[in-house]
Amino acid sequence: MVTTGLSPAADADVARVTEALHMITPRWNVRILLVLNEPPQRYTEIAQKLPYLQSGQLHPKIRSLYDAGLAERVEYSARHVTYGLTQRGRQLLPALPVIAAWAEEHLEKPERPLSAIEQIEDSLTLLIRRQAPAILWVLKARQEASARALARIVLPSIYWSNIYPPLRQLMDDGLVVTSGKGQPYRLSPAGDALGRVFGTLSMWSAGRPLNHADQHPLWGRAEPGTLASPRVWASHQPRFPAPAVPPALAVRTQSARRPTWQSADLFSHAMPALPTGGVRR
Repeated sequence: MVTTGLSPAADADVARVTEALHMITPRWNVRILLVLNEPPQRYTEIAQKLPYLQSGQLHPKIRSLYDAGLAERVEYSARHVTYGLTQRGRQLLPALPVIAAWAEEHLEKPERPLSAIEQIEDSLTLLIRRQAPAILWVLKARQEASARALARIVLPSIYWSNIYPPLRQLMDDGLVVTSGKGQPYRLSPAGDALGRVFGTLSMWSAGRPLNHADQHPLWGRAEPGTLASPRVWASHQPRFPAPAVPPALAVRTQSARRPTWQSADLFSHAMPALPTGGVRR
């Protein structure tokens, strides 16, 4: 567990969410979880649904999900072994549409339409950046903070200037903004809208119902007089409200539209073509 200068409760929350992200972020893990979300299957049946993974790639992936408590292996005999999701793994699946919805709203529009799974994979790549969850936690709690103040909380045992590389990355990813050199940092609209994602993952990590995400003490809906409520998610809304902020990612300017995918599409097991991968920039 990574220790920060946050309160013990917040520090534990960040650690749990970061651990959950590490479980599902490795390439192909989301796709494998969706394939396993069926009655128990043999290895060959699973491999047929993931033709772009070689046999040597698939087995370690399933083993990592098994070690994380998301997948289970049942051995009936030496020649009859099946794999499926544990209850814990199934409970995680409703978090995936939440991540996909955030990506649809706040990531730059690619040249070609992306499947919901690809939206999720791109989003996870951003959120698993080094120190990203802790930095986003602090900025949400404080609304804004200087680099030194962030470093004292996020990297208490390391020289404070080491906060700049992860901060610059979060700015490049469009999640954090600043008005200029020496000015405090704050969440962008896209970073603030991560509340639903982090709240959902926090509830799952704590073993609570995912629909309690709005009750998260930091990322949930704020009461009047406290931190501002998360902004309404409007498709293609401008990422940065102030013109003084340099653009980090392509800003969506089209009018609101329906997502190109539906929730049910995420759980259909017709695998899309091999993705190019990487973060959309």
